[in-house]
Amino acid sequence: MTKVGFVRHGVTRWNKEGRAQGSSDIPLDEEGLEQACSLAAWMEIDDWDVVYASDLLRAEQTAEVLNEKLGKQLHLDSRLREVGGGLIEGTTEEERVQTWGPDWRELDMLFEPQDSIIARGISFMEEIIDKHHDQNVLVVSHGSFIKHLLNVLIPGSDMNESLKNTSLTSLVKCEHGWDCHLYNCTEHLIKGDSLKMY
Repeated sequence: MTKVGFVRHGVTRWNKEGRAQGSSDIPLDEEGLEQACSLAAWMEIDDWDVVYASDLLRAEQTAEVLNEKLGKQLHLDSRLREVGGGLIEGTTEEERVQTWGPDWRELDMLFEPQDSIIARGISFMEEIIDKHHDQNVLVVSHGSFIKHLLNVLIPGSDMNESLKNTSLTSLVKCEHGWDCHLYNCTEHLIKGDSLKMY
């Protein structure tokens, strides 16, 4: 049985300012590093065999904090990057309205196409299944990318809730596809390291 755990990176200054990050390379802020430390303290070392992360700094930093405890192989993979935000990266909603008007969503903002997002996500997952059959794989990535991928891996699941920073979502490969065993879990931010993951 193969298990894949998806972690959204810790919080950044742009998150707090409401700025679209996309493929911009923004570091974690102090709270984001603390969130990653809380998640690391909550995790069990034996639950994970290998760690993958987006090569964007905020995900890489989160993965490095987790891996300080887990002590596994850490692989950076550009396929795990956030959905490209095109022209809106670095802007707030207020700035977008000022620049392009209230109907800016109807304009071509040069977002990454849906088929590109899914293609790189599925390519990654197929490689994981091939390389890490019957292992537990931890993946540190980005909110929008993870949500796109989840809705393809588990059709009809309607997992549209915004993923919280350092949330953990866990999928298990089964005969008919994937089952979700844990979704958008942030108990580590509420109760510290007193709980085991399952």
